[in-house]
Amino acid sequence: MGKKCIGVIVLLVLVILGGIYKFVFQGSTSQSSDGRIAIHLESGERDLVLAEMRAFLEGVQLITTGIAEDNMQQVVQAAKAVGAAAQGEVPGTLIGKLPIEFKKLGFDTHQKFDHLAMNAGEFGDKTTALTELSELMQNCTACHAAYRFEIAPN
Repeated sequence: MGKKCIGVIVLLVLVILGGIYKFVFQGSTSQSSDGRIAIHLESGERDLVLAEMRAFLEGVQLITTGIAEDNMQQVVQAAKAVGAAAQGEVPGTLIGKLPIEFKKLGFDTHQKFDHLAMNAGEFGDKTTALTELSELMQNCTACHAAYRFEIAPN
């Protein structure tokens, strides 16, 4: 009886660890035909992620306009709008489908927007804001080079 109990416990621990790996690290992914990692999402989940990406792009446009027009208050407002506060409540089911590196890029991008907003507000230096925006955009290009979204098969 003791060996069977230990066997069942070991099996359960392995199943739990596999679930944690799948949920936290791997997500719902596969290799896509274009060499990027395909993240499989439901239609509504995909829409949510793409809306966040469009918000990033709109923020970048407002930031660059603010820099060009020497309007650092616009830079601050646009960067804050897509900073960490904009992450909102993302459903756990969606988070579980995203691979860990994608999650890291997303969180880092929000933090970089917050950092840009803070420095733009505190120092008002256009060159620094543009440099920080350039560094932030590296996250965007890295993400788009590595990932794509596909609707999960039913």
